[in-house]
Amino acid sequence: MMTPTIASKNKARVVEASNTKSSTPREIPFNGVRLRFDSNKSFDEVLSSLLADVGDRPLPINEVAAKFESWDSYSKEIESRAGPSGFMLFAMFDHGAWIKKAGIRRKVVRLIIGNPTIAITMMRHDLTAGLFAPVELILVEEHDDHCSLTYVRPSSLMVVEANAALLAAAKQLDAKLQALATKVTSA
Repeated sequence: MMTPTIASKNKARVVEASNTKSSTPREIPFNGVRLRFDSNKSFDEVLSSLLADVGDRPLPINEVAAKFESWDSYSKEIESRAGPSGFMLFAMFDHGAWIKKAGIRRKVVRLIIGNPTIAITMMRHDLTAGLFAPVELILVEEHDDHCSLTYVRPSSLMVVEANAALLAAAKQLDAKLQALATKVTSA
């Protein structure tokens, strides 16, 4: 009779564990906190200020990652592309371009901004924090040539269970994002 090897015992445990997992999702409730910055500036002024900081062309982050073997070389490249706030543009969706077809005549742009060197400070403590990094902002043209910039506070989305290290890192992201929003919306 053959004695099972460590590898075969581990394989058996993996198969056994996978057979015991339920396909029913575990619900993890959380309370997101939306922050809205009302600005006396026009939509175009705030958008221009925001893009001047984060860049006006989305960074193809996966293409950049593919060019570097080490974290050190990758992070140096990323930092060289970050704007003054530490963020860069990953995507921009012009909702205003299509909502007018439904009779809504206002400018609305959703932006996705971030920085992998910031994201890793949270994801090293909980990989699911990557669900909310990079972050999303929405810039809305309001009445009387004013606008609002809204986002959900990252720490309110990421920290859904006790995790002091994740909370500390997420609060640093909160502060950076709030500083950027204040800067671009202030007169």
